[in-house]
Amino acid sequence: MSMNKGFLYRQRFGYGMGDFACNLIWQVISLYLLYFYTDVMKLDAAAIATMFVVCRVIDGITDVLVGFAIDKTKTRWGKSRPWFLFGAVPFAAAAFLAFSVPNISPSGKLGYAYTTYIFLSFMYTVVNIPLASILPALTDDMNERTVLATWRKFFAFMGSTIVSATALTLVQMVGQGNEALGFRVVMGIFGVVGCLCFFLTFALVRENNLQENAKQATLKETVASLAQNTPWKLFALNILFMWTGFFMQSSALVYYYKYYVGSTAMASLVATIMTMVPMAVNLTVPFLAKRLGKRNLYSTAAIVQLIGLLIIWIGNLQTNVIVVGAFISACGYGIKESIYFSMQADPVDYGEWKTGVQAAGTLSSVNGFLGKVAQAAAGGISGALLAWGAYDSAATVQSANSLLAIRAMYLYIPATLLVCSIITMSFYKLDKQFPQIQKELEERRSQQA
Repeated sequence: MSMNKGFLYRQRFGYGMGDFACNLIWQVISLYLLYFYTDVMKLDAAAIATMFVVCRVIDGITDVLVGFAIDKTKTRWGKSRPWFLFGAVPFAAAAFLAFSVPNISPSGKLGYAYTTYIFLSFMYTVVNIPLASILPALTDDMNERTVLATWRKFFAFMGSTIVSATALTLVQMVGQGNEALGFRVVMGIFGVVGCLCFFLTFALVRENNLQENAKQATLKETVASLAQNTPWKLFALNILFMWTGFFMQSSALVYYYKYYVGSTAMASLVATIMTMVPMAVNLTVPFLAKRLGKRNLYSTAAIVQLIGLLIIWIGNLQTNVIVVGAFISACGYGIKESIYFSMQADPVDYGEWKTGVQAAGTLSSVNGFLGKVAQAAAGGISGALLAWGAYDSAATVQSANSLLAIRAMYLYIPATLLVCSIITMSFYKLDKQFPQIQKELEERRSQQA
C-alpha cells in the first residue's frame, strides 16, 4: 500500500509516543529504583540483588510466551498493535504500585517489592515487545525503518529527559520531605500520561507490511529458527553487553555524584545531559546510517561513548572535565541506541529468508528478555558490589571500598562492556547481505500470493 507523507508523519509520531510512554516509567526505574528500595523502602541491598536475579528467571518464561502470542495474534487491528490498547492501563497501574510503600513489616515490604516488580516487568513486556515486533510490519523499506527507529528514540529520549530533569524535583515538591509519598504520586502522574500515549500509538500506527508465516510454526519450530539466524545471535550477544553497561551506569549515577564527586547537583546535570544530548544527536542517525551502514555506525558511536567515559575517569573530581566527558559519552550513546533499534528489525527478515518462519514477536520477545537479563545482571552485580563495599545509606561519607564499588559500577564495568560490544559487532555482516535478502523475499511473497 502506498503511503502519503501525512500518513508517514502520523505513523512516525504514533510510533515514537509508544517509547515516550515506556521511558516515562522505565527511566525512573533505571535511575531511581535501586535507590528507592535501599533508601526509601529501607530494604537490604543484597536481598534486592537476589530479587533482581529471581525476577528475571520468571521474565524468561513470560517474555517468550508473550512474543509467541504476538506471532499467533490475528485481529482486524493486526498482530502487535492491539497489545498497546489492552496493555496501557495495567502498565500504568503496575508503575504506581511498584513505587508505593505499604506500612508493613520489613519482610512484608520485600515480598511486596517482589510482587509489584514482577507485575511491572510483565506489563512492560506486554507493551514494549510490540514496539519492536511491529517495526518490520510498518514498512519493508530499510531507510524508513531507520527513520521510524529515530522517531522512536527521539521521543524515548524526550521521556527520559523529562524524568531526569523533573522526577526528583517533583518527588521533593510533592512529598515535602516524604520521599515515599513523592515517588507514589509522581509515578501515578507518569502512569496516566503513559497510558494516554499508548492509546495514541494504537490510533496512529498501521501494520502495512504484515507477513503471515508460509507455514504455521509451533513454538519449538519458531525458537529453533532463531538458532539458524546468525546475525540475530550476534545481535543478541551484543544486547547483553550493551544493556548491562547501560543499566549499571544508570543505577550508579546518583551514588557516584552524591558520594564520590560530592554533588547531587552534578547528578541532576549529568542525568539531563545523558537524555537531552542523545535526543538531539539521534536526529543525525538516518543521514549517518545511509553513509556508514548500520553496523559501522553502531561501532563508531560505541567508540565515541567509550572516549567520553575515559574523559570522566581522567577528570576525576574536576566538574568541568566531567561535563565534557558526559557530553561526548551522551553523543555516542544517543546514536548507538537509535541505530540499535533500527537494526533490530533486520534479523527478522533474515530469519524468514533463511527458514521460512516469520517470527517478529518471538525474536523481539527474546531480545526483550535478554535486555531484562542484562538489567538483572546489572542490578545483581550492583547490589553485590554495594554489599561488598559495606554501603551505608545513612552515612554521608562512604568507606573506601564502597566508593571503589560505586566507581566500578559507573565507569570500569560499563567501559569494559563497551569494548566487548564493539568486538562482537565486528562479526555482524547483515548490512551487506540485506538488499539481496529483501529482493528474494519479495519474489517469494509474490509467488505465494
